[in-house]
Amino acid sequence: MSQLSSTALSVLDLAPIRQGGSAGETFRDSVELAQLTERLGYTRYWLAEHHNIAGIASAATSVLIGHVAGQTSTIRVGSGGIMLPNHPPLVIAEQFGTLETLYPGRIDLGLGRAPGSDGATMRAMRRSMHAGVDDFPEQLNELRRYLGDEEPGQQVKAVPGQGTNVPIWLLGSSGYSAQLAARLGLPFAFAAQFAPGYLFEALRLYRDNFRPSEHLDKPYAMVGLPVIAAENDAMAQYLATSAQQKFLNLIRGKPTQSQPPVEQLDWSPMEQSQVNQFLGAAIIGGPETVKAGLADFQARTGADELMINSDFFSHADRMRSYEIVADAVR
Repeated sequence: MSQLSSTALSVLDLAPIRQGGSAGETFRDSVELAQLTERLGYTRYWLAEHHNIAGIASAATSVLIGHVAGQTSTIRVGSGGIMLPNHPPLVIAEQFGTLETLYPGRIDLGLGRAPGSDGATMRAMRRSMHAGVDDFPEQLNELRRYLGDEEPGQQVKAVPGQGTNVPIWLLGSSGYSAQLAARLGLPFAFAAQFAPGYLFEALRLYRDNFRPSEHLDKPYAMVGLPVIAAENDAMAQYLATSAQQKFLNLIRGKPTQSQPPVEQLDWSPMEQSQVNQFLGAAIIGGPETVKAGLADFQARTGADELMINSDFFSHADRMRSYEIVADAVR
């Protein structure tokens, strides 16, 4: 058995709203994709918290997790991630304690400390510009207390939540969360789907500093990466222009809904370089190219799990991409 064939596969769904589409359509697509990837043997299906972004519909992340979990039966469903400084830890414990009670053994709580939004939206959420910079470990400890077993004399409890022990993951795109996850003996997920530059250093920091805990006896690293798989390389390169447009518009300060693919992008050399940095870990191609790319990526990172983010304009093309990836790994 090859290293790749023994590596778990998972899904990161950014709940994209396509041009001319709606949030309702996006939610139906997410359910259909979750059902497909469950049948294909993917391990988990995560949704991410973003706010005030025209093309992303997963702002109420825990609500959407419950919706997807309720229409699947075996795949783990969770957050990739909840931005903890946006919320009181008690509220997140209650939300995920409720989810775990409804769908026992199937809920993951991935946590990040970024805002998932712009400065104006942060203020609208009543979040301080400095939230999460210094107090994230304290917030994390508070959350873990609410999800753990009740302590003697504990006055405030998460009901439901207390004693559910929902698995917690730390997410990051730098060394901060890698080192914190290592110190606490928690699983770590790196966001190479948009910030691949620090990937190898973060994995090194996590593995070198890992301390065994009641949760893990050895490091467990998952890496998110973009994959655009199609019937052949040329088609995949064409379809990938939707993802490239997303980052191009983000660079220009004009985020949009998911755009149809185009034959040629109108961008400057500097913009092209910036987009390529965001998508530096991307694997784009037909079945054989994707199979080779995934095998190489897994060999270079040693990832225990790969979380695939596939950004397409067409829902049918996105579904097909996850089928190609599953076939490549098998």
